Amino acid sequence: MTGKELREKYINFFVSKGHKQVSGKSLIPENDPTVLFTTAGMHPLVPYLLGQEHPAGKRLVNYQKCIRTGDIDSVGDATHLTFFEMLGNWSLGDYFKEEALAWSYEFLTSKEWLGIDKKKLSVTVFEGEEETGVPPDTEAIEIWKKLGIPEERIYMLPREDNWWGPAGETGPCGPDSEMFIDVGKAACKADCKPGCSCGKYIEIWNDVFMQYNKQKDGTYEKMARPCVDTGMGLERTVAIMLGKKSVYDTEFFIPILKKIEQASGLVYGTNEDKDISMRIIADHVKASVFMIGDPNGIKPSNLGQGYILRRLIRRAIRHGRKLGVTGQFLSLPAGVVIEMYGGTYPELLEKKDFILKEIEIEEERFSSTLAKGEAEFEKMVPNILKGKERVIPGRLAFRLYDTFGFPIEITQELAAEHGLTVDTQGFDEAARKHQELSKMGADKVFKGGLADSGEITTKYHTATHLLHKALRMVLGDHVQQKGSNITSERLRFDFAHEQAMTPDEIKKVEDIVNRQIEANLPIAMELMSPAAAKEQGALAFFENKYEEEVKVYNIGDFSKEVCGGPHVERTGVVGKFKITKEQSSSAGVRRIRGELV
Repeated sequence: MTGKELREKYINFFVSKGHKQVSGKSLIPENDPTVLFTTAGMHPLVPYLLGQEHPAGKRLVNYQKCIRTGDIDSVGDATHLTFFEMLGNWSLGDYFKEEALAWSYEFLTSKEWLGIDKKKLSVTVFEGEEETGVPPDTEAIEIWKKLGIPEERIYMLPREDNWWGPAGETGPCGPDSEMFIDVGKAACKADCKPGCSCGKYIEIWNDVFMQYNKQKDGTYEKMARPCVDTGMGLERTVAIMLGKKSVYDTEFFIPILKKIEQASGLVYGTNEDKDISMRIIADHVKASVFMIGDPNGIKPSNLGQGYILRRLIRRAIRHGRKLGVTGQFLSLPAGVVIEMYGGTYPELLEKKDFILKEIEIEEERFSSTLAKGEAEFEKMVPNILKGKERVIPGRLAFRLYDTFGFPIEITQELAAEHGLTVDTQGFDEAARKHQELSKMGADKVFKGGLADSGEITTKYHTATHLLHKALRMVLGDHVQQKGSNITSERLRFDFAHEQAMTPDEIKKVEDIVNRQIEANLPIAMELMSPAAAKEQGALAFFENKYEEEVKVYNIGDFSKEVCGGPHVERTGVVGKFKITKEQSSSAGVRRIRGELV
């Protein structure tokens, strides 16, 4: 079983069940500032889970590239990854638990599809929660029994095991039912069960039942139109099907690890500690390639997504040093990643030179920082080891960051290797005083969200379309949207343009936008094929494939653009638009911040 075969089998199975294949989306969410990255296949579909009609219908299936950084410290074990692909299918108010669980079971166990031994499957369901008033999922238990799973292999587990979402602070969420394969290891204890970290049970599938919408006040409101979100990790499933103990022992990583062997002179599989470092490098390089090569790609920086990217590259460099690599080497495994995935994600091939250049620049920039920071850290260690608390004070950790550019995460890793901890609270306090804690800045930038404040953010979303067209009128047709970020307080719009806008150009753009608002133009939506949208002159920068039908929004005769929405009905309700800042975002990309006043 290869990754390509599993993608095809999954898509074909759900197409046979009446699902339409839709395209995966960017790793960088355009209209959900509550998170930095697309963390799951359902993430781009949140508006449709909340009630919008999807152009492709109520049954959807796709594969989606994802980034998760919450488990970054676990990367290097048998299953955890920063970048991964998620196979997913959805019911948008159509079928629910009975069909979802039955089809999951059929795909996993039928000889026509994956053919997994039914006796090896165990399942988990949500046990319920008194404090939130969410009851146990007895409905799922009864369905599993009907399908033939014996009661002793059905486990009721708490929220941390069997609840999904929301992706941000608010939004659709609900109980889930997960499927696990018993890989045959001896139980670590008498009550070992799915969810245990010993490795006896490996999760292979997850059906999320979107029954609730979490509100800002923390309460759970029942959704009028319950939905299903199903997920299967591509890498993990292939590893299970091949009987591999680790996702790193598959086609997804072997070619990358070979290049790391070449750079380090070591052989993978001969030393556990060195193997972990090699896995971390392979994972982080792959994630970095996809972040930079995304259609809405990013560059290393000290804020938001750029900070995470920088952290991954720098962590990979440090683990390279642990393997004895002294020179620059990350372009070797990065080049292999591009070759491996270029057929499925052609944007990586298109941006190959740019990706490799950005990684090389960051590697060169950090090499001297790493050497100086590690030397300074080693000077601190003897005195700290003499103390009883064995804690690196926050002020010293911040000094490493402030003076040597040494990330707090790397200080924590080095500390752990010496049996020490870091006073992170003291670090945060020192950083606040100097106003240099970039992650805190990122948290402030990424508050709110399209799903949180529908009316206000819908106005801002409509304003971005007016702004996009106005920029093209003033600056030229080379202007293309490179990303947007909308909160209930402002919009941020990134676009392709080489030089800073002049004050006159900024005023012209503002005036054009405000004239369209004052004209109270009607906004209408049509469904059509991507080809028809192009023929009609709709503004769209298409990725490698699109749904069979797309939404095209017409703002009077002013603007025609492909978009998932939502929009106001007439421009007059938007309010007056003002550009508050115009600045560089990255090479060849400018950034505008605007407000409605």
